[in-house]
Amino acid sequence: MKHVRIALALLLAACGGENTPSNVQAPGAPKDAKTKTLEAGAAVMQDKTPLGKLNAYLDGFHLYSGNLHGQMEAHHYCENVNEDLKQCVIFDGNGESARIMGVEYIVSAKLFATLPVEEKRLWHSHAYEVKSGALIAPGIPEVAEHELMEKLVSTYGKTWHTWHTDDAANTLPLGHPMLMMGFTADGQLRPELVADRDRRFGVSTQRKRESRADIPTPPKDPEADAWEKGPSPQLTLRVTAPVSGSRH
Repeated sequence: MKHVRIALALLLAACGGENTPSNVQAPGAPKDAKTKTLEAGAAVMQDKTPLGKLNAYLDGFHLYSGNLHGQMEAHHYCENVNEDLKQCVIFDGNGESARIMGVEYIVSAKLFATLPVEEKRLWHSHAYEVKSGALIAPGIPEVAEHELMEKLVSTYGKTWHTWHTDDAANTLPLGHPMLMMGFTADGQLRPELVADRDRRFGVSTQRKRESRADIPTPPKDPEADAWEKGPSPQLTLRVTAPVSGSRH
């Protein structure tokens, strides 16, 4: 019966979007009439089943692995692949101007435990994000959000950003992908980022923290959140000679 009440509440809830524009203005000519016509036709005629499965919206914050000062808000649109795996496309906003920043994969503690040590170092925990109220699910009722957070609190995420739109100068997706991490303790996340997010969504991170006090804090795998413990994993570019006989 509880799940029925939650489902009904979700049907009545607002979408919780269209309040965060992109931080960058990409160069290029405005869409012409032909492009708009092609878009309209594709919207009606083409099947987009994978996109329709991105049916959950999460809003939180990321930092560059190895750079606590590089912080930004991240809008996640996610699919439950199954009970132990989610896949998310990450945008820098939730309106028509939103740019794709990257992707995040989320696994249960059960799946995370099966990963080799070196792989675990690329992943971050979600317990603090949930317990602090920093992670929210805009537009759904508190009771449904609380249930969702109970599921997320023990999970781990691996996140790559491909367009670094936290810097307005990055009007194109330049450079290489960067590994991102999540916050793990008070005093790390810049309060002005939280205050701005709360204002736009009409929420209180502090009140969410208080309402989630009853969610148990799970034990954390010591190999996760590698950025806290010393040298942080991060990508660098390496130039290699072409392989003999390669067609590329």
